[in-house]
Amino acid sequence: MGWFRHASHPAPVVSVLGRRHGKASGAAALLTPRALLTCAHVVNDALGRDMLSEAPPPAGHPVEIAFHGAEGVRRRSARVGVWVPPQRTSPVLWTGDLAVLELTEDAPDGHRPVVWQDMEEGCSVRAWHGGGEAVTFADTKVKFRDGRFGYLDGELSGAAIGPGFSGGPLWSVEDASVVGLVVAHLMPDGPLNGQQTVRRSWAVPWQTVREELDRAGARAVLGDCRVLSAPASESDPVAAELDGCLRALLGDPLLRADSARALAAELGWPPPAGGSAPALGELVSVLLSEERALPALAEALAPSVRGGPREPALDSLLGLGGLTASGLLLSPREHKLLLATLRPAVEADPALLPRAAAEALRHLALPPALCAARLDPAELDGVVRELEVYSDSGTVPEDSARVPALVRLVEFAAAVLPDTDRGTLHRWNDRLTERLGVARAALAQRRADAAAWAGERPRPVSLVLVRLTAGGPPGTYGCEIWQVRDGAEYTRLSGGDGVPRGGDEVARLVREAVECSRGAGGAPVTDVHVVVDRAGLQLPVDEWDAGSGSEFVPGLPLGVRFRVALRCPEMSRRVPSRDGELRRRWESGGAQPLVLDGDAAEPREAGRLLQTSHRDTRQVVLHGPREARPRLVDLCLALGVPVVLWDRAAHAEGPAALDPVAPAGPLHGLAHRVQLFRSEASRHPERYPARPALVWEDTACPLPGALELKDPPEGTDI
Repeated sequence: MGWFRHASHPAPVVSVLGRRHGKASGAAALLTPRALLTCAHVVNDALGRDMLSEAPPPAGHPVEIAFHGAEGVRRRSARVGVWVPPQRTSPVLWTGDLAVLELTEDAPDGHRPVVWQDMEEGCSVRAWHGGGEAVTFADTKVKFRDGRFGYLDGELSGAAIGPGFSGGPLWSVEDASVVGLVVAHLMPDGPLNGQQTVRRSWAVPWQTVREELDRAGARAVLGDCRVLSAPASESDPVAAELDGCLRALLGDPLLRADSARALAAELGWPPPAGGSAPALGELVSVLLSEERALPALAEALAPSVRGGPREPALDSLLGLGGLTASGLLLSPREHKLLLATLRPAVEADPALLPRAAAEALRHLALPPALCAARLDPAELDGVVRELEVYSDSGTVPEDSARVPALVRLVEFAAAVLPDTDRGTLHRWNDRLTERLGVARAALAQRRADAAAWAGERPRPVSLVLVRLTAGGPPGTYGCEIWQVRDGAEYTRLSGGDGVPRGGDEVARLVREAVECSRGAGGAPVTDVHVVVDRAGLQLPVDEWDAGSGSEFVPGLPLGVRFRVALRCPEMSRRVPSRDGELRRRWESGGAQPLVLDGDAAEPREAGRLLQTSHRDTRQVVLHGPREARPRLVDLCLALGVPVVLWDRAAHAEGPAALDPVAPAGPLHGLAHRVQLFRSEASRHPERYPARPALVWEDTACPLPGALELKDPPEGTDI
């Protein structure tokens, strides 16, 4: 055992719950923030199947998970990602029996993936019952490892491994790493009698777990697993560079001992007694393998190193940070303080960070969670982790380190927070940038930019613009959302992440975007324009469920909550004269609305009317046969008609179905009348069978381009 030791008493944290009884069928080990490892027979039991069933569970059957921690029990749902079925090799033993469970969201804060090491004979280990109570621990020892199995014997005192322990990690008592998974207690109906098997169990060692998962094609999962620090390879160039930095910084054993103790305290590891120092090679291994170890060491060194002769070595050490275990920026202390300050602010104003990020990091591809109008507080940790690896690409003085993107975002968020929180975040940024070697002038520039942004009084939002794109699974769409202010000023709120979303999820994002927007005088925004291609003109966007931001208020369809209209720029690309015709019709003063029904609903006749007697018409109402309506819509759009209304359902009732809308009535108020009709139709669909679709091409609100690129600042590292 080396100088660095993990904490000796890890807590049991994960239960696999039975669907029928809600109690623990077994336990599991957290592999990554989104993946668990347990026994396949535990999953079978949880789903009410035969314990040793070899067939993979049906895809639609989620597995319920419970995380036990200081904050109580937190529930999650998971699905089976990798299945290694149990296969009997004798009356009492079986091979395989592993399942990787993929969580639908990250594990709760405070639950870290386990650290693995090989199982060796003689190792003292500890297991917990899947129920999660600390009192249920059972101590035992690895007495014999035979190929794919590890056999455990416990003393005749304390608790013993039994039902409910299966799938749980076997913790090495000495260093709190995990050496394998509990599989089963050896039952007395085999070759040994009850007296002989009273304390004998068996497990799957980490060596076997690696082999089985590799054979099952789960190498990506294995690559993300944490493994106990091993001596760094002498041929590893990163290890060699780290060794050189540490020799310059901590060549003196006394300095190394003090810094190593500070590092161990940050990582939650007990240092050994006495004043000894770790070997440089062991310290290199810790920096390479342990998450946040390098920034924690840099934080301990910075106060005594900055401004002195060892400063270049500290800068070199920080430059290697991206090549270590996780490449993360923050020490555990910095990370904890930032989350503790930001979380209450995000809970009070979920739009805070997306709003700040849209301005502060406009040249950066934002994490998907920041592309929505609101940030779920549960996603805050993930957002911070993603931003830790990026700089803000802004200019800095010649002798300065790059400014992290996270620093710039924190400055913009702080600028709009109350004085107390603003001061806390400013001090946090001061300490971090000083540790990193960022020039004060660079930080001052970001702080001034944030203050200027916070001091602006933005023009009111006039509408929310949504762009839908096809290309994913059927019924899903790519989605981008903008706030549009007077003068065609656009602020993108979400999108660009390429994630396909169902209609109801799109509607929810739109509702959240509208709720965080305010029009003139602080009035709520009521207009939503949805940009679609020609095929999308028939989508029932207005019927998608927008949900509700309150548990006490029921959700409503998008077209009931807001005045929803469609726009189709594809037609302008295909008909070059269309944009000019749109402007001309709007500026002409407008002839009477044209109702296309009867003979006028024939495309040739409709085209004649729109190019002669109704050349200035701005408003067309489509009736006519259902099969002809898509062609008539194309015709109207190609000829530059800016407002087109039709019944998407095209019921047999004919034109009368749209009468309550007063479709040929005043253009002013048409969108509101359509909204009221949709409201009544959602309540009484049998009385209001029409499903109005409305195109409203507003030339005063030109659409944003497909790409909104700006020249990067001089010196930007592209």
